[in-house]
Amino acid sequence: MNNREQLLKDIGIVDFTVVELALFLDTHSCDQSAMEYFNHYSRMNMQLKKEFSKTYYPLKLDFAESEHKWRWGDAPLPWEGVCG
Repeated sequence: MNNREQLLKDIGIVDFTVVELALFLDTHSCDQSAMEYFNHYSRMNMQLKKEFSKTYYPLKLDFAESEHKWRWGDAPLPWEGVCG
């Protein structure tokens, strides 16, 4: 597994964690420990996505910015065989 694939895998894991914590907090809104975990993984999620977007291609429209060119179309398309 190359660095790009590992980073995408890590992003998927952290994304899943953030969603699960959000669902938990929907029913346990006063759980301070869960809130701390949510904040931690939300920051980690943003950092991983920024790192990936800077190194490879933007995963979110918010990260398409560049000083020299519009990067939103840089990502490989699913039928190009690199998205899985």
